Amino acid sequence: MNLALAACLLVFVLIFILRMPIAPGMIAAGGAYLLVRGGDLSLVANQVIGNLYTNFVIIAVPLFIFTANVMNSGKVSDLIFNFARSLIGRVRGALGYVNVVDSIVFAGMTGSAIACAAALSKIEIRAMSESGFDPEFACAVSSTSAILGTIYPPSIPLIIYAMLSNTSVGALFLGGVIPATILAIALMVYVGIVSNKRKYPRGERLRLRVFLRQTVVSIPALLTPVVLLAGIYTGIMTPTEAGAVAGFYAILITVVAYRAMGPKDLLKAAVNSLKDIGSISIMIGAASVISYVFAREQIAVTLGNFIISVTSNKWSFLLLTNVALLIIGLAIDTSVIQLIIVPILLPVATALGVDLIHFGVVVVFNLMIGLCTPPFGMLLFITSGVSGTPLKKVIGEIWLPVGAMIIVLFILTYIPETVIFFPKLFGLM
Repeated sequence: MNLALAACLLVFVLIFILRMPIAPGMIAAGGAYLLVRGGDLSLVANQVIGNLYTNFVIIAVPLFIFTANVMNSGKVSDLIFNFARSLIGRVRGALGYVNVVDSIVFAGMTGSAIACAAALSKIEIRAMSESGFDPEFACAVSSTSAILGTIYPPSIPLIIYAMLSNTSVGALFLGGVIPATILAIALMVYVGIVSNKRKYPRGERLRLRVFLRQTVVSIPALLTPVVLLAGIYTGIMTPTEAGAVAGFYAILITVVAYRAMGPKDLLKAAVNSLKDIGSISIMIGAASVISYVFAREQIAVTLGNFIISVTSNKWSFLLLTNVALLIIGLAIDTSVIQLIIVPILLPVATALGVDLIHFGVVVVFNLMIGLCTPPFGMLLFITSGVSGTPLKKVIGEIWLPVGAMIIVLFILTYIPETVIFFPKLFGLM
């Protein structure tokens, strides 16, 4: 290890010790490396701006962020919840099932677990708590079901992975359909077991008239994923163009169809989107500086040679990757892991013959589990905060559904067809 790399790693470690904001901290670490090595800071800035922020795929991210913020209006969230509620009959723990179905529907509109949790958890947890469910159980279901927002298409993390790996966004979107379905089934099994054990209340009797009314009212919102995916897979528009269409369609249904937003609300959504986009853009740019350092020092090559010396079997590599990411995800923000560690693993995956579409969905699924695990599980903070449930109780409840997600993770890892079936079916692989 040379002095420049040592300076970079030292500053990087200090970021976490001093609790600095992660993006400025990474920029400082990269700056320390370049200063010690005598590099030109302006060249790195030009590289980041020229190669990253003009990337056509990454432009889709701010478009879907705007869509999520517009869709987060209370009216749309209420409609989706009521529609999901009308689907479930008089079964024990019905609102727990509604919670999962609610997230599936909303996932097709936003592409973000954070957006799903922020938009839906308040109404879901309140309804479940008022009906007799334990608040911590409601928080655990809301936290884990929100993960569906990043697995079911569209998905912002999968778009970022496509940028990092130069793979097809459309193939990754289709690759997430079966995994999201398996996760939804696993969470419903969890809800069923716990609900029967704790004697949680049953739902209302299924009535055709109520179901039809809720479906008709919800049609404009329910058509969102249909419009997006049909446009992408018929070749009418690229995923980036689909992001723009999604933003326009979100405005159309929230402002015109549901009258849920006025000009001031729309402006607020735009401002919030700018803040979110700015935060993510700084994070991506900062991570690219660290990636530049790692590439210059050939860390990926060194790590790849080490892993191949340990095992040349792709299944063992996937096992090591999953275990490592699950552990790292306990302590490091998932976006940092995706932007810094995943690019290092990609050449190794390619060398060992791992399909990069399969690898991408598995890795993103793995990283999303980190959003539900303490001490830095963002979804735990959101559900605890909106419901007023002590975080300690939520953490005590979260381990069983996290265990279910880990089981699903290993199913996806060792049965690749669960990911690549639809991409192959549509000729994208």
